[in-house]
Amino acid sequence: LPLLSFLSSFLLSMNNYSSVKEFILLGLPHTEGLENMIFVLFLAFYLFALLGNLLIFVTILASSSLHTPMYFFLGNLSVFDIFFPSVNSPKLMVSLAGQSRTISYQGCASQVFFYHTLGGIECFLYTVMAYDRFVAICHPMRYTVIMNQRVCTSLTVCTWLGGCVHGSILTFLIFKLPYCGPSEVDSFFCDIPVVLSLACADTSLAQMVSFTNIGVVALVCFLLILLSYTRIVLSILKIRSSEGRRRAFSTCSAHLTSILLFYGPVFLVYLRPVLNSIVTPSLNPLIYSLRNKDVKMALRKVLFHVIHPSVL
Repeated sequence: LPLLSFLSSFLLSMNNYSSVKEFILLGLPHTEGLENMIFVLFLAFYLFALLGNLLIFVTILASSSLHTPMYFFLGNLSVFDIFFPSVNSPKLMVSLAGQSRTISYQGCASQVFFYHTLGGIECFLYTVMAYDRFVAICHPMRYTVIMNQRVCTSLTVCTWLGGCVHGSILTFLIFKLPYCGPSEVDSFFCDIPVVLSLACADTSLAQMVSFTNIGVVALVCFLLILLSYTRIVLSILKIRSSEGRRRAFSTCSAHLTSILLFYGPVFLVYLRPVLNSIVTPSLNPLIYSLRNKDVKMALRKVLFHVIHPSVL
């Protein structure tokens, strides 16, 4: 609540420098006549993302066997994957349904803030999860000591705070500029490149700093993940039994799949924003649950008690 209050006050003060009070989202290009089909497709992905991640989160919360660092971070990822598609999917589906395509100045700035805040959180969270897998495989005897509750909580708090700082810096850079028209955003949601092109002032500094900020965060996180997995692979190769190597690799496969889905759109520099904001969150429950025996067993128990509440 304090964050939302601060954001609201900040956006109102920034709006005083602009004559534009609302923007028009032009939507997805080359989709004329396909709105109904795309609406159903997006709605299906969105509902699957919400329900799938909510189910994973409740399962982890309700199953004491899953109260470990690995599933603690997975629970955070599920919360993230509930929030992230909600930044721009509802507005997109409203426009696909033939309703208003306008978005207020504050709403546009909020989309930029939450999109990049949550994007930063995901980047940091995947890095923390890679470190967790590194400790589990390279230092198994000290795993519970190193990844204790205090460390896990601190890493999670730093992850979410880091994302907020990242999003705040970018939002300030973009919306301290004046906007006096035109007001047509050439996308289905407000993001830095399409909004900056509408500013009626020199945007070179904002472009350079925002691109550097995003690039540094993504690159540093990627290099740390790469470092963790380099150490992990070297440790796994030292395992003599093929079964032991297979089990060690299987504990990392879900995380690696999600990283590929996340960094693919990032490296394409927003050419595929739909993948990053809708498809990836909807696939994470499948990636992490269907390839994990503990989650599948706990999920069956939770579903059984939901269907048969009288059975203890």
